[in-house]
Amino acid sequence: MDKQWFKDWFNTPYYHQLYFKRDENEAAAFIDKLIDYLKPNAHSFMLDVACGKGRHSVQLASKGFNVTGIDLSSDSIEEALQYETDKLHFFTHDMRLPFSINYFDYAFNFFTSFGYFNTQRENDNAIRTIAQSLKKSGYFVLDYLNVHYAEDNLIHKSEKQIDDVNFLITKWYDDDFFYKKIIVEDENLHEPLIYTEKVAKFSLGDFTEMFAYQGLQIQEVFGSYSFDTYDIKKSPRLIMIAKKLGRYGLIIERC
Repeated sequence: MDKQWFKDWFNTPYYHQLYFKRDENEAAAFIDKLIDYLKPNAHSFMLDVACGKGRHSVQLASKGFNVTGIDLSSDSIEEALQYETDKLHFFTHDMRLPFSINYFDYAFNFFTSFGYFNTQRENDNAIRTIAQSLKKSGYFVLDYLNVHYAEDNLIHKSEKQIDDVNFLITKWYDDDFFYKKIIVEDENLHEPLIYTEKVAKFSLGDFTEMFAYQGLQIQEVFGSYSFDTYDIKKSPRLIMIAKKLGRYGLIIERC
């Protein structure tokens, strides 16, 4: 398996075809509920980390906020740039590297766009980037899969036909990661394409620890896009809202 599988997979049109052929109303409903909960200042600056083609960024900017989206996929950012305005900007950027410092009021990481890296240092670097980008008392919202629910409800084999493309999907897991092998069958291809995703099995406790190392403290946890109460066995999502403790918060560098 490619050690950085996401670099290739996220730059293919098939990735977006598989995951994002969905109603924009779904994104709008989630953003509406999130903003209603957070009640941000009308002039807030927001960072959408791993923004993809900017689906959520566009929704946030439509509400008048100043939004910046970053993503490792240059192809995704190239497409997102068509939506740029004086309050909406996009950049190709690796979340493991520093971005803006003490600049944003809110940072978001949606749709399990984390946990792809091979080492804990890389995970810590990504959280540090986000924590450093926030102003004192800024908020970070991370939307992740719920490991326990995913294990109990894993569908090992499935097939999806989207337009003229067929996706054969095989899922499995070990102690540390979830895996998903995707075989793409398209009559325009000389042979099928094969990609294998790998996502870390991070629990609420894992995130609590990772956040604490970077001066972030979890304030609230929800278990679905409808903001239901988080249940370790029944909730499909793990949506965490964390606050930056500020200059006097505990920020520890891991060895």
